[in-house]
Amino acid sequence: MEPRMSDPPSPNDRPPGPLDGLPQRGRLLGLDVGEKTIGIAVSDSGRSIASPVETIARGKVAADAARLKTLIAERGAVGLVVGLPVNMDGSEGPRCQSVRAFARNMAAQGIALPVAFWDERLSTAAVERFLIGEADMTRARRDRVVDKMAAAYILQGALDALRRHG
Repeated sequence: MEPRMSDPPSPNDRPPGPLDGLPQRGRLLGLDVGEKTIGIAVSDSGRSIASPVETIARGKVAADAARLKTLIAERGAVGLVVGLPVNMDGSEGPRCQSVRAFARNMAAQGIALPVAFWDERLSTAAVERFLIGEADMTRARRDRVVDKMAAAYILQGALDALRRHG
């Protein structure tokens, strides 16, 4: 009996990824969740470009959820990409648990969009390097924009991965 050549793997044969639960089309919001602020970014409808939107000062869960609901409605978002601050060795520590708890709290507040967690290692550091080196921003100005820029950096990474593995 001759050995059979197997068919090449199809894109559907790849293992499930962190972005698989997101809808195929529509705008996505990117979130950089910190202890004091939440950076927000949005994709264009074609999911090519992530743009910074705003930074929310964290308050009570209900207030954070209310602002997020407003942004979801205004931007027509169909899913959330939430930065997950994994450790450099890939393990999840207390900060990851806090971000996952934030996502659960938002769901409990009625935000029923699909959520994908995206590795955000070094995103804030990369944005700060850019803002210092390329944009030549003062520290005060950087502090006002770094979180929403980090959210855009996180979301752009996810958009690029979606395009590559579409």
